[in-house]
Amino acid sequence: MKPPLEDFLRTPEALPSPVRRSLLLMLAALPAACVTHPLEGPQGTTVAGPGTTPPIRPPQVGQEWVYTVRDVYNRNFVGVVTEKVVAVGDTVRIARTSPTLGPLPDEIQKPWGTIVQDPHWSPAVRFTKPLPLWPTELRPGWDAQFRDSYEVWNQPGYDYWWEAVMSAVGWEEITVPAGKFRTFKYRNQIHYQSNELVYRLDSTRRETIWLAPEIGRWVVRRSEGEYLIEDRGGTMREDNWEWELQSWK
Repeated sequence: MKPPLEDFLRTPEALPSPVRRSLLLMLAALPAACVTHPLEGPQGTTVAGPGTTPPIRPPQVGQEWVYTVRDVYNRNFVGVVTEKVVAVGDTVRIARTSPTLGPLPDEIQKPWGTIVQDPHWSPAVRFTKPLPLWPTELRPGWDAQFRDSYEVWNQPGYDYWWEAVMSAVGWEEITVPAGKFRTFKYRNQIHYQSNELVYRLDSTRRETIWLAPEIGRWVVRRSEGEYLIEDRGGTMREDNWEWELQSWK
């Protein structure tokens, strides 16, 4: 049996548009009570920041991070995803594969630390101009707002607006299967125009990320999202995932 919503994770066009529309209309018909609150996320321990801000490990071909992916509402296992640096230059390309989910869209940074193609959303998004992937200053209290537009990966020609506020929380120590790390925790609050339905309103997403400078990547990334359907009360939720680091090199 396939993992829940595997086809949505695989590629944006894995399901034909009529099927996607039908599924979304079915979801819209569900009672608002079907939307539950996410389970409590990982807990880090607040620690003092380093005397000198550590650099983010630069990318090299062959670097690799392996994550388990779980549903944040029920903790059900979704799959294992391996992310590997396959090209470094003006553009950094990270290939992503999964034994259960199959080939996945690549992550593209241009340059390192700014995201052009973010495959962690469903569908994957490709921004008009690069957006910071983590705070430009690793200090508590830092924040910034970004406005951009995006296309759906592999479906060029239509632009949708995207607004994000990134805010730094501070240094935390957190333990995951890959080990114990001193991380910099930050959050993203995103308001965006959905590509799916013209009557899908007030689409919002939230992320909490624990970035470990020593590995050049996050050890935990947790995302949640909700939206409204026109002429219906209540809130519908998107797929809500949590990535947890299993190993790295």
